[in-house]
Order: sequence, then C-alpha cells, then structure tokens
Amino acid sequence: MGRYVLRRLLQLVPVFIGTTFLIYVLVWAIPGDPFAAKCGDRPCPPAYIAEMREKFNLDDNIFSQYFQYLGNLVTGDFGETFSGLQVSDLIADAYPTTIRLAVLALLIEAVIGLTAGVFTGLRGGGFVDNLVLVSTLFLIAVPVFVTGFVIQTFLGLRWGIISPTVSIDPTWGELIAPAFVLGSLSMAYVTRLMRTSIAENQRADYVRTAVAKGLAPRRVVGVHLLRNSAIPVITFLGTDLGALMGGAIVTEGIFNIRGIGGLVFRAIVTKEGITVTGVVVLLVIVYLLMNLLVDVLYAVLDPRIRLD
Repeated sequence: MGRYVLRRLLQLVPVFIGTTFLIYVLVWAIPGDPFAAKCGDRPCPPAYIAEMREKFNLDDNIFSQYFQYLGNLVTGDFGETFSGLQVSDLIADAYPTTIRLAVLALLIEAVIGLTAGVFTGLRGGGFVDNLVLVSTLFLIAVPVFVTGFVIQTFLGLRWGIISPTVSIDPTWGELIAPAFVLGSLSMAYVTRLMRTSIAENQRADYVRTAVAKGLAPRRVVGVHLLRNSAIPVITFLGTDLGALMGGAIVTEGIFNIRGIGGLVFRAIVTKEGITVTGVVVLLVIVYLLMNLLVDVLYAVLDPRIRLD
C-alpha cells in the first residue's frame, strides 16, 4: 500500500508543475498593461511602472518569472497584490467560508444522491424511480443560477423560510440553502450514476454467487453490491470538491457570500493577476489531493487495483 501511495504522489509532481505553469502563462503572458487604471483617470508615472515591473519581475522571461513564483510558493508565499496586500491573507479570509460551503454541498449531494441512487437502482421501474429520474433530469436541464434564484425568491423572499442572503460570517445553518443550490447539479449526476451502477452490478456473477450461497439480502447489498458500485461514484465525488469550490462564484453572488468566488471575480475585474494565480493554484492543489484520496479509496475498496 505504501508503494502504491508513493507512486501516486510522484505522479502528482509533473501534473502540478504543468498545470500551474499553464495557469501562470495564461494570467501573465496575455497582452495588455497590468497597471492600466491603477492611478485613476491619469496614466501612471513611468517611475511607478518601472518600480512595479521590477518588483513583480515582469521584465524577466516567463520561465524565470514562473520558477521564482514557484520557489516562493514552496515557502507558503503567494505574493502580494499591486496595493501591497498579501494574497495569502486574502485567501485565508475568504477560503474558510467557501470550504464550508463546498463541503456542505458535497455532503448534501452524497447523502441524497447515494440514497436515491441505491433505492431506485434496487427497485427500478416503479413510481419513485420515475419520479427521481424526472427530478434529476429537471435539475440537470436547469442552470444552477436559475435554481438559486428560484430557491431565494420562494423560500427566502416570499415564504420567509430561509434568509435571502447570508451574514458576513455565516453559520452552517445559513449555508444549507446555498450549498443545496451549489450541489444540486452534481446531486442529480450522483443519483443517476449510482442507480445505473447498482442496476448493472445486480446482474453480475459475484452477486448471483453470493445469493446462491444463501447470504442474507442485506449482506449481499451492503457488502458486495454497494462496495463495487461505489467506485465510479467515489471518483465523481472526489473530483467534484474542487469543481464545487471553483464553481461557487455564481452561488456566492446570488446569496451574497464573501468567499473565494467573489475574491476571484474582483481580482479579474481589477486585473490583479497575482491573486487569480494564487487562488487557482490552490484549487489545483485541492484537485490533486482529492484525486490522491480517491486513488487510496480505490485500493481500499478493490485491493486488485493497487497490485496493477
């Protein structure tokens, strides 16, 4: 198991360097003046521009800039904005709320999606199965921002069940409705993925063998069927946490949440490339760590995988 984890860790290194370099190039090598509009309506003095270009190494070639950035990143230094604010402080201020929102969305999609998928997979063709299929198709067809506005309008503004917006430091309870909106699309996919996996594995030889051996139905489903059917769903859930954190910008905007989405949006508008780079690099790290966790779970669920 140790060698399996070590191989997976080594595979992350070139992926991390390749993705972060691509991000850095896309943010910093695009045409345009990064100091445009930094001095109001007047153009910035040449002395100021020269000082800033030297400070941010903008006169070096892109490879030199990237490796200097990477060296600082290893020490935990995400750099500072043009106004002198530490990017790590901005991320530390915004990230906790987005992490809570994404984790809550992941829990909602996992609990509801897996439960509905298992139930409809075992009892396909009935009224509940058709109801779940129609409901999930509806969630997939409707954009997330529409789902957010509908829930905010009816549950918040008209019926007063939830608060239409959240406070500056929201509690877990305040984040439930935004998390449901954020995870609604993935919840539909998890439901359909689990339903299909269960229905397919029900006809597998190992399940029929377990039934023929006289095992109790609960043990056949709980130990044999669920364990193998969960592998594709775990892959989806593992990679979805990073996607939820990156895609939270719309949900955070609807419910006025001060998270990472708003930070990235403001950074793009004000052309703070160092902030955009820092946030996206952090999302890449989350993606890679979640993929590593998924690989480890693969090996736990199916020991044959780590022997390949």
